[in-house]
Amino acid sequence: MNILSPSILAADFTRLGEQISEVDRAGAEYLHFDVMDGLFVPSISFGMPVLKSVRKATKRILDVHLMIENPERYVDEFADCGADLITVHAESCRHLDRVISQIHQKGKKAGVALNPATSLSALDYVLDKVDMVLIMTVNPGFGGQKFIESSYGKIRDLKSRMEAAGLHTDIEVDGGINADTLPGVLEAGANVIVAGSAVFKGNIAENVRNLKNIMEQK
Repeated sequence: MNILSPSILAADFTRLGEQISEVDRAGAEYLHFDVMDGLFVPSISFGMPVLKSVRKATKRILDVHLMIENPERYVDEFADCGADLITVHAESCRHLDRVISQIHQKGKKAGVALNPATSLSALDYVLDKVDMVLIMTVNPGFGGQKFIESSYGKIRDLKSRMEAAGLHTDIEVDGGINADTLPGVLEAGANVIVAGSAVFKGNIAENVRNLKNIMEQK
């Protein structure tokens, strides 16, 4: 199943609740929540108080992406604030297996994200333990970046690796996704699609419908 996860990082925060309702009504399945700490990535975004408020505004799956150092410090709090799926970066976890277990112990789905230059080998001993792998298709930290073309091959390689292992783990992509890049990532094997500007810039409902139409054709 192909899933759209609009990133609220691109939303108008003066109208956040209203815009969340718009993507809900338009049919987006997830809502992507980018947490940045100014250390793992240069930018600082938002955290637990905002997540708690967003949880009250939607029943959609809250797809929380922790772009932070030592995420194990905050996993429990984000889970308690309403996250359904918590993704951590392999590059920021000293003990990745332990963090995955921590997320599962909170009753949440666990994802692992890989930066563009990080090899799939980082997943060698945890791939069968995660619910989702997030392939970053831009360098994390800023919205509006151009899609990195080598990501198509990385997604295909991950999909092949999963098929060889008999796994049906979700593959999420994040960064530079729009109507032009979406068909290629779907063909490569991704099924959870994060889109920021492509959803929130312009007519939200129309943007969601257009992206969903592309996803339904694949």
